[in-house]
Amino acid sequence: MVKFVRFFLLNILFCALTVAVQAQSARLKAADKQFENLAYANAARAYEDFLKADKGKDPAETQEAYTKLAYSYRALQDTRNAERVYADLLREFPEADSKNYLYYAQALAANGNYRESQKMYSKYGEKQQTDLRGQKFTVSYMDMSRFFEDSSSYKVDFLPVNSRQADFSPMYYRNGLAFVSARDETGPVKRVFGWNQTPFLDLYFYPDTADFRINAGIAAQMASLGGSGTTTETADRKPVEEKPLSKTELFSRTLNTKYHEGPMTFFKDQKRIIFTRNNVSKGKNGKSADGIRKLKLYLAEEVNGSWQKVEELPFCSNDYSVGHPALSPDDSKLYFVSDMPGGFGGTDIYVVEYKDGQWSTPVNMGKEVNTEGNEMFPFIDENGNLYFSSDGHEGLGGLDLFYAELREGIAFKGVQNIGYPINSEKDDFGLITTQNRASGYFSSNRKAGASDDNIYRFRRTCKQLNIFVYDAKTNEPIPVADVRVIKAGVNQDLRFTDASGKTGFCVDANIDYEFKAIKEGYSTNSIRFSTMTQSEKPVMTVSIYLEKSENTLVKGVVKTEVNQQPAPGVTVTLRNDKDQSEQRVVTGADGKYEFEMKPGAPYTLTTQKNRYTANREQLPKMKAGKNPKLIQKQQGIYGEGDVFELKNIYYDYNKFFIRPDAARELDHLASLLRKYPDMRIELRSHTDSRANDAYNMQLSTYRARATVDYLVNRGIDPARLSAQGYGESEILNGCTDDVACPESKHQQNRRTEFKIITVQ
Repeated sequence: MVKFVRFFLLNILFCALTVAVQAQSARLKAADKQFENLAYANAARAYEDFLKADKGKDPAETQEAYTKLAYSYRALQDTRNAERVYADLLREFPEADSKNYLYYAQALAANGNYRESQKMYSKYGEKQQTDLRGQKFTVSYMDMSRFFEDSSSYKVDFLPVNSRQADFSPMYYRNGLAFVSARDETGPVKRVFGWNQTPFLDLYFYPDTADFRINAGIAAQMASLGGSGTTTETADRKPVEEKPLSKTELFSRTLNTKYHEGPMTFFKDQKRIIFTRNNVSKGKNGKSADGIRKLKLYLAEEVNGSWQKVEELPFCSNDYSVGHPALSPDDSKLYFVSDMPGGFGGTDIYVVEYKDGQWSTPVNMGKEVNTEGNEMFPFIDENGNLYFSSDGHEGLGGLDLFYAELREGIAFKGVQNIGYPINSEKDDFGLITTQNRASGYFSSNRKAGASDDNIYRFRRTCKQLNIFVYDAKTNEPIPVADVRVIKAGVNQDLRFTDASGKTGFCVDANIDYEFKAIKEGYSTNSIRFSTMTQSEKPVMTVSIYLEKSENTLVKGVVKTEVNQQPAPGVTVTLRNDKDQSEQRVVTGADGKYEFEMKPGAPYTLTTQKNRYTANREQLPKMKAGKNPKLIQKQQGIYGEGDVFELKNIYYDYNKFFIRPDAARELDHLASLLRKYPDMRIELRSHTDSRANDAYNMQLSTYRARATVDYLVNRGIDPARLSAQGYGESEILNGCTDDVACPESKHQQNRRTEFKIITVQ
């Protein structure tokens, strides 16, 4: 496992390593000193020397030496030696702590010895029944096929950005990749991490992923990328020639320190970064009670091309570690990893909300995600779903990568192992990906190139499903028909048939699909298709038949009013008010929906999403033979926290009274508040930078209050309104004091906004 992962777990290392010893030999004391200083490479050599010289003289000392030697190899990720020493330990001391059976099982799995690993997991389950890993892995290793079901759909490549030291946890940044590395530093002084005698970790950057070219010599050595088959970890394998990309550079000299930095995540404006770092406070406050510098999360801003204003996030602590950040696509939630008290296992994934610059209290992601083991390296994709690594969920060995579809923050369908070849018997972690996992990057310490951890690129090669849409009566193909993919009631891709009535999709393994065909003048029809069983055919085919109909199609799109972008995750319901039947779907990334209306009945169309306004609309009754074939709708929704500028709200110079030309815009706002009677807003007024700060703050406050007064006079409950003046504190365009700007730019700063506080 990557050294940084192990560093994260320092506070729980010793719980299984206590062995009662009355007195110690000099050799054992020397080894223990290295072990206690977390210098595991030195400790392993010292324990080996002790066992060669003093093994058997004192059974208690021998057991202690075996236990700590095995754990040293485990910490160094030397799984071959860990397997050897755990085998010796448990053969000579079968009543050793039960954790050693777990660690032995994990080492066996990491070496591809799944049959023996299953036996050790079974023994661990007998000895430690409260830890479900013993039972789960025992059952899982009875049939390994599910880890390989989608293996033909991905191609994995080693990247030439890798060095001879650890490189891991890539993150999209501008047109390139930011990542974590322990590559050798320039300069006369080489800082070394005592754990395994390698350099400390820093943040690096490669500016253009379009330049990546896979080295043919490296690719030739990658015949296997891990898994239970042939492994590339061979004793006689020649080392790969190091050919680093010349453009790789330090990410930031202001963020990198003499301790560990990384992993990191970026806000969507890419002007702010949240990154992991050792607690660098000076003196005793920099360490926990057990003398260890824990990990913390820090926020920094880019100012004039330099990362500045570094500040610790408020939920960090000197007494436990917090790291591995991942932001949701809208920056409203931060996911991270911690070993804080109250978790399910070693490290768990937590989430906090971020709103108006304030952080909420961390919430554990729950037992659907977290286990008795270690969950780490979260990533949230464009759809708001979670990827992470775990050694507690059933996998191929070490850390495996998992996927969880989130609904209202809950992994409502559990977690799914991504499978081979992205997962291997080694540690696989730090995945980032595009929408629907079409391509991306991840980290692994599989032996397929340079030593230690490396960054890999993956691309999904399509498992093709062709869909044909036909006229049910004539068997003629229907061109330009919509074919919508639906998974678990949520709209996914929308495609259109060609002249031959054909369209196609790439399908994932272990998914139940619904494909709905839609065309004006026809009744909609759908077909269900499951990939729970793997087809050997490279291309699969299904057909959907549509019958002529006088029904009316209702097609629509839901958009957020604040930016007019499609709104995913909106529940759209079409209710037949005559027979009370309902059609319901959740919008996908395109915000669209499609329904069918029968003639002779009135319908009600509603849209709902948590923390957004709900809309309800009556649709007219359709008459048989006279109804339109298609009705197109567009709904806008307002969300909590959205800020809207009120256009044309001008004031006379040095005045705060509402002018007649501004009143029309405020009348529209009053109408909006009447439409949504539960909506509460804040009226926010701003000035330009001319005049002094105190005067501008007072003037903007008066203007905001005047706006509130106007709305109250139009019948709006004052309890729903608040006024706030911001003066010149939020200048939009750099026209601050002593900066010469034309009047048109000063006008941009003299604005009035309303911010939605709550919608219900």
